[in-house]
Amino acid sequence: MPDISRTIDAVWKLESAKIIATLTRLVHDVGLAEELAQDALVAALEQWPGAGVPDNPGAWLTTTAKRRAVDHIRRSRVLTDKQEQLAHELAEGRGRQEQQERQESEQDDVLRLMFLSCHPVLSAEARAALTLRLLGGLTAEEIARAFLVTAAVVTRRIATAKRTLAEHRVPFDLPEESELPERLSSVLEVIYLIFNEGYSATSGDDLMRPGLCLEALRLGRLLAELAPREAEVHALVALMEIQASRSAARTGPSGEPVQLHEQNRGRWDQLLVRRGFTAMLRAREAGGVPGPYMLQAAIAVCHAQARTAEETDWAQIATLYGALDRLRPTAVIRLNRAVALGMAYGPQAGLDLVDSLVADPVLRDYHLLPSVRGDLLLRLGRGPEARVEFLRAAALAKNAAERTFLHRRAQEVRAPGSTAGPDGPAPGPTLGGAARGFLGRADLDAATVRSYGQTLRRLRLDLGDGMPLARLTAEEVARVCEAAWGGAAAKTWNRHRSAVRSFGAWAGLDELAAGLERRAETRPRASALEPAQLDALWSDPEVPLRERTLWLLLHESAAGVKTVLSLNVEDLDLEDRRARAGRTWVSWRSGTARLLPVLLAGRTRGPVFLSDRRPGPARTPGPADLCPDTGRRRLSYERAEHLFKETTRPLDPTHEGYTLRRLKPGPDETPQTA
Repeated sequence: MPDISRTIDAVWKLESAKIIATLTRLVHDVGLAEELAQDALVAALEQWPGAGVPDNPGAWLTTTAKRRAVDHIRRSRVLTDKQEQLAHELAEGRGRQEQQERQESEQDDVLRLMFLSCHPVLSAEARAALTLRLLGGLTAEEIARAFLVTAAVVTRRIATAKRTLAEHRVPFDLPEESELPERLSSVLEVIYLIFNEGYSATSGDDLMRPGLCLEALRLGRLLAELAPREAEVHALVALMEIQASRSAARTGPSGEPVQLHEQNRGRWDQLLVRRGFTAMLRAREAGGVPGPYMLQAAIAVCHAQARTAEETDWAQIATLYGALDRLRPTAVIRLNRAVALGMAYGPQAGLDLVDSLVADPVLRDYHLLPSVRGDLLLRLGRGPEARVEFLRAAALAKNAAERTFLHRRAQEVRAPGSTAGPDGPAPGPTLGGAARGFLGRADLDAATVRSYGQTLRRLRLDLGDGMPLARLTAEEVARVCEAAWGGAAAKTWNRHRSAVRSFGAWAGLDELAAGLERRAETRPRASALEPAQLDALWSDPEVPLRERTLWLLLHESAAGVKTVLSLNVEDLDLEDRRARAGRTWVSWRSGTARLLPVLLAGRTRGPVFLSDRRPGPARTPGPADLCPDTGRRRLSYERAEHLFKETTRPLDPTHEGYTLRRLKPGPDETPQTA
């Protein structure tokens, strides 16, 4: 039985894409096609253990799936001509020409399925998941393990992708000539995304996930067979083949990364290198203007042709990166070009380009930026600065193997004249230590710690925990803040500026916020709802008692939302229609007065406005926010706002719904009582 299961699994991975593609052409619904194909797989699991594996298992699965399609079409009483076509295909005695036509049709169907699953209307994550599901035959659990997410997340992505394709009525056709470049680019992007996630895992414990690399290579080779005249397809295959050839040399005995110039080239897989060279020749034979994958493949060829790291033609690689930068100007490509410039023309040439990228928000959390900068600084003999950069890169790295490697590099850098060993801390207080001390003060409440912590976390990520406090300058702080919050609202900018000023004053760096000018805050008052809109709210029988009472109280009292939600039953004076809220009073009119006693239902303590459910064991609030009689917690601002927006969505021309602030009467209005 286990052998049969393994056989079925292997056959399914090879044949599932063709079967689903064929069925999609027939039923015009990729979701239904996958269900019919799964029915055939279930039939195999039920029948093959007893009857044995058929001589042609792929044909058996295809025939069974087509029969399921026949049944579906017959039940739907549509596409009568399709029934005749399918019956003819299932009949015995097909001629050789007919069989060849069917094979060509199946190939076209697989290509259609590839374009469908990688359609630009889908997100990158959805395209990757759907491609691996339909063309790779992977289960949701297998995809989840590869991308370190849950199976439920993958299932949701796939379901959303299918629904999106149906809603946009994406046809199961090959793209028109005018659409082909964009659609093909989307397919190549998905395949390379899958390969890169396997080649350099963005998170988790392992540097590589070979299964994803193999699956991307299989899809790339398949696409090259189906689209033999597309140069960029062959170029991508060449790029992946050559990069995959280095896999065995990329990690050391403990799984640690080994940099390209330190790799044992004798461990490179020469078969994959030759396959890469062959694919590159096919790409050149296809002709056309070199695209981004052709240029990247040419760079990979330069590395593969060098017998030793010293023989690498870095000047040619820098030239190729320059051409790639002009074709696809991205911050990551410029960072790679900086590495090539540093190797070809000296570390200062590379550092000059890297320093121009430091303020780029795209690279703000990219661990390779400080890692490359650390390399260049180290080659220039600036060890202490390099150490800070390696520590910063380690803090940003999400992959455990890379993080360990970067920590080790930082430890190996000894500051000149320092008595501390390579594992010892940088001399004097550091940014990370000072930030922890500042946030650990007893006089800061939780909200302030959260607010200040957001600002300091950004500084620590961008400048590194190991940055000596004595070297921290106002210019560097201003650069970080401008990159992170330069386009934010004035209130947000001023909040972060205030955090920097407070931290600077505490640390004895009074000029730390000198480069941060305070911005004028202009907050237009939200216009009050019209009387007709209020009438619609008060007269809506579907509005629950709690919401009706809250909204009336906000309208009649003109008090703030948080103030009203903070009210407790014991603070209410129902006879005088008022309640104590801190140092102020909240007063209301007759509409609220009628509803409050009904809402309280005899309760004498606890929050006035309660949530719908009791909190879970892990989310139990403090005693002040918990009703001792019902066990329910205080209604949150976020939940109250959401409910009001949902109710007022039909009244709002933008269909977004109104905020609770719109319930306040205007300055010249009298509150309207229900």
